[in-house]
Amino acid sequence: MTDRGADLLLYGIMLILPLAALIARRPPLGQTLKMALAWVGIFAVGLLVASQWQRFGGITAMLNDQQISGTETRIRMAEDGHFWANVEIDETKRRMLIDSGATTTALSPETAAAAGLDLDESPFATVIETANGAVTARTATARRVTIGTVTATDLGVVSSPAFGDTNVIGMNFLSRLASWRVEGGTLILTPKPS
Repeated sequence: MTDRGADLLLYGIMLILPLAALIARRPPLGQTLKMALAWVGIFAVGLLVASQWQRFGGITAMLNDQQISGTETRIRMAEDGHFWANVEIDETKRRMLIDSGATTTALSPETAAAAGLDLDESPFATVIETANGAVTARTATARRVTIGTVTATDLGVVSSPAFGDTNVIGMNFLSRLASWRVEGGTLILTPKPS
């Protein structure tokens, strides 16, 4: 049986159980029909929510999203205890982890390629120390990296398959700010005055 067939069977059983319980109570026919329609409606709403769950996941992400307050960009701590920012790298948008323990901004090869970065900028790979040990990475320069009100130009980045799908904003970005701090579970980025 295919996954879709198994899902339909499961949904059918979920619908039949409350209807069977309703019939077993033997209320008058009019009341039975009203309650059956109510259960079908509840089931339809539940099925709609279950089938569109990925879209509703975006609502949670929006609650953790960054907000601009004056010149500051504020990012609420995510449920995983980290700060995730919506970042634009040379017109490519990605959700990135802000990590003050990372020396350099690090991109997955997929993100570096999407941003059109030249990973062959330097003929030599570099070895960097990560929390998981030494990693060989390629270096490149992003023309513009923007988080809310903060933009860094000509920012050095590293890229390696060892990073997996994770993209990280490191201290080389944060050090270009006038200040950054955490207050009450919110990361506050303040750009240098123009």
